[in-house]
Amino acid sequence: MESGDLINVKLPPSPPPSPPPEQLESQSSERPIWQITTVAAIAAGVQFGWALQLSLLTPYVQLLGIPHKWAAVIWLCGPVSGMVVQPLVGYYSDRCTSRFGRRRPFIAGGTILVAIAVFLIGYAADIGVKSGDKAGNSPKPRAISVFVIGFWILDVANNMLQGPCRALLADLSGSNSGRIRTGNSLFAFFMAVGNVLGYAAGSYTRLYRMLPFTKTHACDIYCANLKTCFFISIALLLTITVLALTMVPENVFRPQTDEFGEAKRFVFFGEMAGALKLLSRPTWILLLVTCLNWIAWFPFLLFDTDWMGREVYGGELHDGDMYRRGVSAGAVGLLLNSVVSGVTSLGMERLTRACGGVKRLWGGVNLLLAVCLAMTVLVTKMAESSRQLTTENGVTSLRPPSAGVKGGAFSVFAVLGIPLSVTYSIPCALASIFSNDSGVGQGLSLGVLNLAIVIPQMFVSLASGPWDSLFGGGNLPAFVVGAIAAAISGILAFTLLPSPPPDAVFAKVSGRDAPMH
Repeated sequence: MESGDLINVKLPPSPPPSPPPEQLESQSSERPIWQITTVAAIAAGVQFGWALQLSLLTPYVQLLGIPHKWAAVIWLCGPVSGMVVQPLVGYYSDRCTSRFGRRRPFIAGGTILVAIAVFLIGYAADIGVKSGDKAGNSPKPRAISVFVIGFWILDVANNMLQGPCRALLADLSGSNSGRIRTGNSLFAFFMAVGNVLGYAAGSYTRLYRMLPFTKTHACDIYCANLKTCFFISIALLLTITVLALTMVPENVFRPQTDEFGEAKRFVFFGEMAGALKLLSRPTWILLLVTCLNWIAWFPFLLFDTDWMGREVYGGELHDGDMYRRGVSAGAVGLLLNSVVSGVTSLGMERLTRACGGVKRLWGGVNLLLAVCLAMTVLVTKMAESSRQLTTENGVTSLRPPSAGVKGGAFSVFAVLGIPLSVTYSIPCALASIFSNDSGVGQGLSLGVLNLAIVIPQMFVSLASGPWDSLFGGGNLPAFVVGAIAAAISGILAFTLLPSPPPDAVFAKVSGRDAPMH
């Protein structure tokens, strides 16, 4: 062909531009409510394991030989993986072209990683002794290494699961805002169910008798209980996930194409930077309020059972019975917390309307969080002033705290269920509304919001241990910092945060901005 002949070559007509991923999500067909419920139930399996992490693993890592002031550093794996993994998974799950769907491959992969991580954490002490650690001695460096590897894998897996699950709920809801509200409420409810089951399992000190092989020469009763709890956790998660992935089909995603019909290539970090540049002022305020909110939450979430064992019950880590009784009581407190959280999540939309909008609701519960964290100081002082010793057979030991002290501690746990439920629900709903015109997919939007959660977790993990040591080695200094952060977060929510109308909360607005007032 001569060069001049190129003039007569006709290119194929350009196809109409494909809508971005988030528009494809909103245009997907609406699914039956039972499918949305089945997917939302995965949150129960994920949260069961997370509840075990919060209630049992901080004392466990100290039993392996990690000092209290460095125990929080272990939790750095959560924010580090969350900062990278969740936005990355969200981004690629928006664009996955697998024949199994966009979200389901990531959910299945996350579940498999959870099973691997649970095995490593549960058998860390056994593997450590087999590889050279001495049973009964502390620290156990090999067991700590195995535990840390398993813990990092577990947090990566949790981040792989939660983002795609939430995004899949939005996909299944189509453009029906009622279904979206229902999906978010069900997800929060099943999170509370998982917490109830996890904290109930963690509070029962003889659970290992169900699986007697878990108690070994290297693994004492506390370790065997932890191991048994994790076995139950993975069985629950596998059962729910298999049911959801087999019973709920997902549409195959067709990516955008250019004028030549070729699929466009995406660069994740460039897209993330672009998403951050496009964030509106309300979204930046949302991220700031969320960041301060989680600075308040993380000290308590990391050290609540340790606080019960040390400050409320007066036990010491290696002192044996009293500390473990306190940790077990802390798990009961978390159980109460989860029950209140679950009830609150079911009435979230009605509660939002009763408060006059999400702005007043979130501001109010942040102030309630500040009061509860400050109350931990009062409960601790009451426990210290009423502490008594008893002597039996010539042995002097510490008596458990009085009924009034325990009642005060349990009240703090229970009331905190209200702001916790709001924290699990409101930020995701507002991010969906405020980011409606940002041009990013549902998965990536949740990943951007996750940055406002993982950054404060990194701050707390690095600073809380040395900060507590500076003031005597207890948990109260970090709780006080959390109370101050919660108060500031509440004030900013009242004064700066725009508030959508109550009936827009939990709904993803399709094609238009949510009105502000």
